[in-house]
Amino acid sequence: MSTCITCITGATTNDASAATNANANASEHTEALFSSLYKDLQRLARREVRRNGAHDVLSTGTLVHEAWLDISKRTTLEFDQPGRFLAYAARTMRGLVIDRVRSRHAQKRGGGFVITSLDTLNAGHVIQPETLDDISEALEELEAVDPDLAHVVDLKFFCGFTLAEVARMQGVSERTVQRQWEKARLVLLRELS
Repeated sequence: MSTCITCITGATTNDASAATNANANASEHTEALFSSLYKDLQRLARREVRRNGAHDVLSTGTLVHEAWLDISKRTTLEFDQPGRFLAYAARTMRGLVIDRVRSRHAQKRGGGFVITSLDTLNAGHVIQPETLDDISEALEELEAVDPDLAHVVDLKFFCGFTLAEVARMQGVSERTVQRQWEKARLVLLRELS
């Protein structure tokens, strides 16, 4: 009877247990990265919340933990470098903030009605929801055309890494990353205009 099940599924018990062990190891590694990079994740979340004017929609701690819940659900993810984990976390946080801002400004929830508070410290750095949508769409189009450029934008713009740090993470020269950053900026500016 067990041979029939093996024939039908194409996997043996050893294959299934090996896959389970691999997923458990990847999950433990991701959890260890989350714990060791928690301060950096808080810094990223703080930047995202400030940049997108979502401080009244989402707190920094909530954003970090919602991002973790989203990342931990994905059992197939493996991160070989802390920089890749931070970049993925930044992308996840950006998506969460965009979703929150979109739902907050949805017409069925009174999208035209805005409660304002005077925040003089961050007033110049807040991105409008429409602009946030445009940036998100432009970045998705860039990723479809050239994933490397989109990755540089994620690390530089959303994670806040310097060009030297991005170069070290990617194992290329700083000048190469600088050229990629400039090219990505031009492509995004063209898409946004």
